[in-house]
Amino acid sequence: MRRTKEEAEQTRNAILEAAVDVFTEKGVARATLEQIAKAANVTRGAVYWHFKNKTDIFMALHDELHRPFIQDLVDGLENTDDDPLESLKSYCIEMVTRIEDDLYLRRVLSLFLLKCDYTGSLQVCQERTIDARREKSEVLSKFFEKAQSRGTLSADLDPKTLTLALSCFIRGIAMEYLENPDSFSIREEAPKLFNVFFRKWN
Repeated sequence: MRRTKEEAEQTRNAILEAAVDVFTEKGVARATLEQIAKAANVTRGAVYWHFKNKTDIFMALHDELHRPFIQDLVDGLENTDDDPLESLKSYCIEMVTRIEDDLYLRRVLSLFLLKCDYTGSLQVCQERTIDARREKSEVLSKFFEKAQSRGTLSADLDPKTLTLALSCFIRGIAMEYLENPDSFSIREEAPKLFNVFFRKWN
């Protein structure tokens, strides 16, 4: 039974990885399940065993990208030390560095940030993306609120504004790198970039 479950998980992962390539090459709207099955070296029936349709595959990729990120933020908030801002800065550095270190993550991010057109059946995916961003923002805002409660962040600053600024900052780093990975090393530049953002607010 374990072997069967492991094989099923491997097949599912192969389908998702193949879907990233096919979606990127063909465009999500023009990609077909037949193309994804061929790229994954599985039957179309195997694809249908794991996913209802193309939109279901796309939404699985979305959840695979966003769920761990949000859960890591929640865990980081619960386990933060005496300075929530330092904890958040460290997490942000680690998070964006993964883009350079993890080729699969880079491919998925490129699909969502650079290649995706949320039209037709994918509109529901855009709605889920908006929900994920809202959930992420709520957790990020709590880091700033926690810092204010501990006196490491000025009470005059608005956590929601800081959260929006940080989200734009992270997205900007990701976009700059994904558009031209040879232009800079995230591993080298991320600590310096986030030191600029997380200057002492007091």
